[in-house]
Amino acid sequence: MPTVVHVTHEAIQKIGGIGAVLEGLLTSPAYLKGVGRNILVGPFWPTEATGEQRLGPQGEVLYSSMDSLSRSPFAPRFREIEQKFGVGIVYGRRRYLDKATGVASSPDVVLIDVSRFDAARIAEFKFDLWQRFAIDSSKFENIWDYEQWVRLGPPAIAALHALGVTNSSKPCVLLAHEYMGVPTALAAVLDNPHANFRTIFYAHEVATMRRIVEGHVGHDTMFYNVMRSAMAQGLYVDDVFGSQSDYYKHVLVKSTRYLDGVFAVGDYVLKEMRFLGSDFIHVDSQLAYNGVPCWKISLEDKMASRQKLRTYCNTLLGYQPDYVFSHVTRLVLSKGLWRDLRVLEQLETILRKRNETAIFFTLSTEVPGRRPDDIRRMEDSYHWPVVHREGLPDLSNGEAVHYQAVQEFNARARNIKVVFVNQFGWERNLCGQRMPTDMEFMDIRKGADAEFGQSIYEPFGIAQVEPISFGGICIFSNVCGCAGLVDKVTGGQPTLNVIVADYTALHDRDMRPEHLMSVGQSQRNQIEHDVAGQVAQQLIERLPRNPREFEEFLNRGYDLATHMSWDAVARDYILPGIKRAIKAQRISEVA
Repeated sequence: MPTVVHVTHEAIQKIGGIGAVLEGLLTSPAYLKGVGRNILVGPFWPTEATGEQRLGPQGEVLYSSMDSLSRSPFAPRFREIEQKFGVGIVYGRRRYLDKATGVASSPDVVLIDVSRFDAARIAEFKFDLWQRFAIDSSKFENIWDYEQWVRLGPPAIAALHALGVTNSSKPCVLLAHEYMGVPTALAAVLDNPHANFRTIFYAHEVATMRRIVEGHVGHDTMFYNVMRSAMAQGLYVDDVFGSQSDYYKHVLVKSTRYLDGVFAVGDYVLKEMRFLGSDFIHVDSQLAYNGVPCWKISLEDKMASRQKLRTYCNTLLGYQPDYVFSHVTRLVLSKGLWRDLRVLEQLETILRKRNETAIFFTLSTEVPGRRPDDIRRMEDSYHWPVVHREGLPDLSNGEAVHYQAVQEFNARARNIKVVFVNQFGWERNLCGQRMPTDMEFMDIRKGADAEFGQSIYEPFGIAQVEPISFGGICIFSNVCGCAGLVDKVTGGQPTLNVIVADYTALHDRDMRPEHLMSVGQSQRNQIEHDVAGQVAQQLIERLPRNPREFEEFLNRGYDLATHMSWDAVARDYILPGIKRAIKAQRISEVA
């Protein structure tokens, strides 16, 4: 039972996918049974919280030099580290609780304030990075996102020594979550002659490939065809797209070839890691899918949540729809929100012929949550969220761009309307007085007939597959990592609960990489139009229309979710991967 260290920027607050992974693993009985101790490590970021609140509402502060708090036997060692590196340390515990199951854990948390740092110490570490791993930090020292993670490495390893993780024969496995954790993992590699560290890069994405996919108008349609063709010819990303060495994230991710292993959250992420260069052919890389929430609900629960959504639509727009669709996501380019509208355009034609109606709730924002008072004023003044106005507290720049597309669609459509809710949460206090009084966030997950998520870049995609446990039809792109997990769970057989949209399907797949790179917006537009039509047709044919069909979707979805849960992926992927890294390191030491 090893100690596992998670190096992450979400040690305290859940910001995105890594926070969801930590919540899933740290409340999974299977994972907790296989790990002796968990420690979260990250940089300290100043907030309004002080003293006892430094580690959040679920945290317990045992040491904080910034607050003169010292209730830990490790305090003398922490003070030595602070003096040696010129940093500050906050140490304690944070409680994770799965309210559905009651499973809880309280991992140690170490936050290091690297806003100041001993100049000689950081220069020494950067020299080691250059000498051992060919990382030239001088190119990126003006980028704080690079600098802070490099500064974190040495004191983080010292703090782990202080916590005693390397004092026994039990190994300490360090999981570097994304590029942010890589400098600490490399510091552990440098320290390994004196310690018992194992290092794994937890690839929640490959930053190099995300930049290329998002930056090219051909998006996934271009990139994944180029990657497939290039790798068949023994070519790698630098050979095809030019040197990526100007990008600090690429430099850090490429250095993970020096670690003991790689966890890839999806099949395409695994391929993308190998596309980095020939060195990665020999890296022990393996799949480590994310898990999916697995809750059992009754048909009555499902229909009650669904009716709340229909009632909300009636309050806003004056009709109770036959079907309810949703997309809960971050408002970023990679999520491909325009593809939702392309499917709805074709679904609208079908619904007109059937004399049926639908509502599509898009729950997304790119700014922190609005204040409830602002929401109420916008609601009273101009009927938010049906109508929006540019400028805060309503539409940010990115939200305004999306709302323009929503307006154009709503102006043309009769049988489907889109309501864009640009607010965190899904309850009356946060989303206005027109929402049902007993509405809660889980209602949009339980009650939606289908959840959209046709991303252009999606390493896994927890959000778009979350409703599967509740009998929702999940629609996502073939490049989403969750598509691979579904495929493995079903043995490659299709399931009515999932629609996979392949926007990489070219008529001529045998072109050379240089020709495939010319795939642009016009060709992608045509493919998106064709695929959207296929998705719309599949959706209308599958939608449940009576209690028996809803029950079948619930039972089938729950069965799928049990094989995709955090317990399942911890048992089948995460824990075997940790054991494999430990064994591989021992073999290399013997060799």
